[in-house]
Amino acid sequence: MYRFVNRSEAGRRLAAMLNKYRNVNGVVLAVPRGAVPVAYEVAKELHLPLEIVLVKKIGHPNNKEYAIGAVGLTEQFIVPHDNVSASYIQSETESVRARLLEMKQKFLGEREPESLTGKILLLIDDGIATGNTLLATIQLLKKSMPTKIVVAVPVIAKGAVEKISSAVDELVAVLIPDVFYGVGGAYIDFSEVSDEEVADCLQKLQRLQQAE
Repeated sequence: MYRFVNRSEAGRRLAAMLNKYRNVNGVVLAVPRGAVPVAYEVAKELHLPLEIVLVKKIGHPNNKEYAIGAVGLTEQFIVPHDNVSASYIQSETESVRARLLEMKQKFLGEREPESLTGKILLLIDDGIATGNTLLATIQLLKKSMPTKIVVAVPVIAKGAVEKISSAVDELVAVLIPDVFYGVGGAYIDFSEVSDEEVADCLQKLQRLQQAE
């Protein structure tokens, strides 16, 4: 299987497949933190604003990896489960929102994120294994009433293709390997993305676009 050198190269290859979205009324949304260097290359090439997804999943009380919904700063999407109490959901929602507010302050400062209503959303991740967490995020993003949601990733497992495709208007992937060794297996350099790198990507793109 072809392996990307790093997330930046993956972003450039992905951008080449998204050329029809250049200069549209849209927003590139990056799932923090790993997707930000990928999304930076896409937003730079397509001349679109870049925002981070201020959404986090709520995990099931018996299995935190299993998403039962997602929470944003003002909206939430929850799939009802018989053995999940309203008090648990409220407690988790408050905890998630506190973390999201910290992220917003850290990466956006006083700037408000772009409105998503009526926009084409290019939702970027650095790769998709199961797609379960992303599905909850997609359902929450639909509440913003965008005109279109496109999920674009460098690599996705075959088993997740149908699941994600059926939830959005379009799925774009550079690689859909026959044998999937995890998202990290598609990269030579899959080192962790720091908060500083996220902030740098956002600021660098803003400077570039203001200079155009």
